[in-house]
Amino acid sequence: MDAFLSQYIDPYYLRILMLIGINIILALGLNLITGVTGQLSMGHAGFMSLGAYTSAIFSIQLGSPFFFSLLAGAVVAALFGFLIGIPTLRLEGDYLAMVTIGFAEIIRVFFLNFEPGGKAVGLSGIPQNTTFVLVWSIVVIVIILNAKLLNSRIGRAFYAIKENEIAAEASGINTTRLKVLAFTAGSFLAGLGGGLYAHYMYFIRPQDFGFMKSIELLNMVVLGGMGSIPGTVLGSVILTLLPEMLRVVAEYRLLFYGALLVILMIFRPNGLLGDVRVYDIRKKLQRKKVGSWQSSN
Repeated sequence: MDAFLSQYIDPYYLRILMLIGINIILALGLNLITGVTGQLSMGHAGFMSLGAYTSAIFSIQLGSPFFFSLLAGAVVAALFGFLIGIPTLRLEGDYLAMVTIGFAEIIRVFFLNFEPGGKAVGLSGIPQNTTFVLVWSIVVIVIILNAKLLNSRIGRAFYAIKENEIAAEASGINTTRLKVLAFTAGSFLAGLGGGLYAHYMYFIRPQDFGFMKSIELLNMVVLGGMGSIPGTVLGSVILTLLPEMLRVVAEYRLLFYGALLVILMIFRPNGLLGDVRVYDIRKKLQRKKVGSWQSSN
């Protein structure tokens, strides 16, 4: 299918579309942690690297089928998210952010010295099994599952924790259990995105998953709107395209990022689509259909 698409779409643009899809998966995972439950995680790239290296090692050294390798990477990332979440998610704000940064740096340094992962040189020869259809099929599935989750009782409890954790706990919500659940689910998506990235790029190295990658993913969530699925998708698209548009002034790219976020905080403090949620759009469409049916009768 990719060979067919490359006949009609420039390979450069096809690559950008693939990266947009992978970044949407990664950002939706971070949105569950930071945007929905309000837990400031700045080490999402650490979970992405776990998924990338695990799936790549399973494919290269163990000869595992692609989908098994992909699932193994996602499960390992989710397991670490669970293990990190239990002792640390009683922390809040800056303290949690510092712990997640420390975790991501530990993972990066580990892979710098991990022999099966190629150490600082990186890991090459990864089978390129990630396809355009696969990435965007997973994007659609993840968006649908996210929407169903956030429209459920658990999803409403997530939002309650974000708004006022003390009030949510007083209402009978097990806040620690749900925060760990959100952290684990978000880490699973990070590992899934990392596995797709590894099997698309052929080659990965620890520097690909540094602190700036975590900040980039966090910016996607903040730009689009914390807690909003359409906003996270929009933020991922913008911040994947923007570096390509700014290649001519690459040394000033971070300056543009900073200026963009400052302008956003002034005019749209909730993000571009911070007040837009998938199930709200669906309810409005249903009301319009009911209203038009009643008026016609």
